[in-house]
Amino acid sequence: MNAVSNLELKRPIWQSLAILTLGFWLSASMFLDWVIMPSLYVSGMMTQANFASAGYVLFWNFNRIELLSAGLVLTSVLALCNSQSQWRRGAIILSVVLLAIALADTYLLTPQMSAIGIELNLFETTAEIPASMNILHGGYWILEAVKLLVGGTLLSWCWRR
Repeated sequence: MNAVSNLELKRPIWQSLAILTLGFWLSASMFLDWVIMPSLYVSGMMTQANFASAGYVLFWNFNRIELLSAGLVLTSVLALCNSQSQWRRGAIILSVVLLAIALADTYLLTPQMSAIGIELNLFETTAEIPASMNILHGGYWILEAVKLLVGGTLLSWCWRR
């Protein structure tokens, strides 16, 4: 009787994997957005000539981690929806949205922001932020807000099941 009750209380491995991956991914995103980037801004690194290439390396690595996380979450949700009938089909949609955000960050926003930020004229003394960079930053923050909202929703669904 005790062994049966322990089995009933145990989460499926795919559910645990989704919870751990979402927790890591969302906390790493918040750490990058609310600790690392503001620290670089306050320290004056963003005004340095080589910041665009340094930022590209930082986001290139992080974006690959995001792609891996999105793939793990989608795989976990698909496995859970296949094995358990009480899982919501909406979880698949949310997982695909997270993957789309990771793909957009990796292959659209990061390369565009880096290309705009690289100084090609060494003799130009003024370092103004182009208007297109502000538009890309706005798009990035919108995607980050959607990622946190969708990821938080999916995390709460995984936790409650």
